[in-house]
Amino acid sequence: MRLKISLLKEPKHQELVSCVGWTTAEELYSCSDDHQIVKWNLLTSETSLIVKLPDDIYPIDLHWFPKSLGVKKQTQAESFVLTSSDGKFHLISKLGRVEKSVEAHCGAVLAGRWNYEGTALVTVGEDGQVKIWSKTGMLRSTLAQQGIPVYSVAWGPDSEKVLYTAGKQLIIKPLQPNAKVLQWKAHDGIILKVDWNSVNDLILSAGEDCKYKVWDSYGRGLYSSQPHEHPITSVAWAPDGELFAVGSFHTLRLCDKTGWSYALEKPNTGSIFNIAWSIDGTQISGACGNGHVVFAHVVEQRWEWKNFQVTLTKRRTMQVRNVLNDAVDLLEFRDRVIKASLNHGHLVVSTSLQCYVFSTKNWNTPLIFDLKEGTVSLILQAERHFLLVDGGGIYLHSYEGRFISSPKFPGMRTDILNAQTVSLSNDTIAIKDKADEKIIFLFEASTGKPLGDGKLLSHKNEISEIALDQKGLTNDRKIAFIDKNRDLYITSVKRFGKEEQIIKLGTMVHTLAWCDTCNILCGIQDTRFTVWYYPNTIYVDRDILPKTLYERDASEYSKNPHIVSFVGNQVTIRRADGSLVHISISPYPAILHEYVSSSKWEDAVRLCRFVKEQSLWACLAAMAVANRDMVTAEIAYAATGEIDKVRYINAIKDLPSKESKMAHILMFSGNIQEAETLLLQAGLIYQAIQININLYNWERALELAVKYKTHVDTVLAYRQKFLETFGKQETNKRYLQYAEGLQIDWEKIKAKIEMEITKERDRSTSSQSVKNMGLKH
Repeated sequence: MRLKISLLKEPKHQELVSCVGWTTAEELYSCSDDHQIVKWNLLTSETSLIVKLPDDIYPIDLHWFPKSLGVKKQTQAESFVLTSSDGKFHLISKLGRVEKSVEAHCGAVLAGRWNYEGTALVTVGEDGQVKIWSKTGMLRSTLAQQGIPVYSVAWGPDSEKVLYTAGKQLIIKPLQPNAKVLQWKAHDGIILKVDWNSVNDLILSAGEDCKYKVWDSYGRGLYSSQPHEHPITSVAWAPDGELFAVGSFHTLRLCDKTGWSYALEKPNTGSIFNIAWSIDGTQISGACGNGHVVFAHVVEQRWEWKNFQVTLTKRRTMQVRNVLNDAVDLLEFRDRVIKASLNHGHLVVSTSLQCYVFSTKNWNTPLIFDLKEGTVSLILQAERHFLLVDGGGIYLHSYEGRFISSPKFPGMRTDILNAQTVSLSNDTIAIKDKADEKIIFLFEASTGKPLGDGKLLSHKNEISEIALDQKGLTNDRKIAFIDKNRDLYITSVKRFGKEEQIIKLGTMVHTLAWCDTCNILCGIQDTRFTVWYYPNTIYVDRDILPKTLYERDASEYSKNPHIVSFVGNQVTIRRADGSLVHISISPYPAILHEYVSSSKWEDAVRLCRFVKEQSLWACLAAMAVANRDMVTAEIAYAATGEIDKVRYINAIKDLPSKESKMAHILMFSGNIQEAETLLLQAGLIYQAIQININLYNWERALELAVKYKTHVDTVLAYRQKFLETFGKQETNKRYLQYAEGLQIDWEKIKAKIEMEITKERDRSTSSQSVKNMGLKH
């Protein structure tokens, strides 16, 4: 990825340009110390003077009023705030009329910013004050008073906090009074510029110590650049939070959100005092010290999938290369490309007006449909369909171009969704809420309605990243997520009746990805790269989960690596310095998943015998128990050396009825409550009591015996035997109450138990014979 610079031969302004701002993706306003506001049209390459300001107004900062979210009519900004050196800020219309001038600070007003909703304006000045104003320019409050000038300011993503500079310090102050203020030393020189992105919640700062830095919203340093030759005068996030731009003397740099640099350009600009990204995030403009306005296009983005590599060579041209046979195709578009995604055998490209869907089998005939809003901020793909996110909503389309659904929920803000907060599978859409970060909304892909009985998935901590598994049946769909403590959890998406358990899979997990061909999960866990070959094991048999993992040292990927993709058995990881590392994992677990999904148990056993790996046997054991195939489970457990489990499975085989077998398989997986319910529904009261006795769950055993008026003496006899073994006296009041005047006769009890088992066996054989007679008829 690099920047394609365009700079006029002669500057349009006589003095330094102090600020720039985009109205649409093709129109820009620039303000200069020559008191002129100039409009630039990039389509026609024309410039026109909008207004000449009075001679005493030297503009310093400009910010367009945000366009209303979700309102279709207003597609561009209509007015802007301009701060100036005379201590005022001016509300100016698009045509250049000064609607209002407000006395704001003593000395220059150094920066002014609208919040995301356009309901409040924050200004900072040389007098060290931070002030909040209403939309019409009425003073609401003075948020802070510093003894030193405040050079830059930014709103937090929820418009509830303000970030501002104070010399070498950065300060985050919430608008609520008495709330905790966060302050830290960020640079060794005065901080000149800050920016805070609403999508990734990261902060950028630039200072006179010639460095730019990336911080999270808690003030933890994520990246610090090497010192440059000159102070960094400007920084700005791209709207989607994936890139940022840095400006300095004769320097323009394009960086990834983790800090490493994609491209460095050295245009003849003087210092770049202000950088603005276009609304669609495809180009940047810079306000230059020598009167120029520099424009730069982001080109040469790359997308890779299997043997295909797609490169954006120009604004409207893509090159597709098949690395197997070196075939090259050129794709031409009518408008400029904004976003693209290559996955699951399809390339989806959104331009400013249309969406193109290419199949990797045929690059010549794309499917084209018009977009509603225009600026697409996110494309996600699954095997059967893809998701487009723009300013107006979330839209699901099939690869044939058919519109499927558009999920909605109260307070939805689509402008802050990214690949970490939205996940798509063949039947489910998951979206993490921004208002309450502990909640995940789940929708049916086909209808866009909330999944199941409409219950939300809620967690005890804030969630930072979510991912749905891609394969398997809808009923078995799982979602994995990482919370702010960096713990990895897994739970079922199915939300009917009983609350599904949320189970912890790992700790200190920084990044995760599901395989696109089978349900294998990988993640970077502390300093280990971990692959969960069968994450479902945690629901079936926790004891063997460690045996189903593959781990290797991840220290070679340096600090904060990120998993880019997991295609087939190839995992791609981006290191902190931007380099890509490819890891191949064993192909056998994926083959095992395939065999099991099509119930080829003999082939699965044959594969495990051929490979001779403990992890594969452990996966097969868990898969067999999950699918109730106890014959295969016995073979697999024997191969892993779990003798106690083999013996238990053999005991299950000897049980008289189908219900008993089923209940004991449920118990094997730790679902004791379900096992008991199953037995009670089948009318096998004694067996339900017996499993509670075996688990020393004495209270419940007696409760069932009393409730169903049977086997009270059996429970008391086993309790007495248990106490005698440990040489203890009975202290439980309920047991003492029922034991009064009851003589325990083991002969009688054993006969009763024998009778129950015979009764169960007879019942089972009679139901079987009825079935067989039905089959004959």
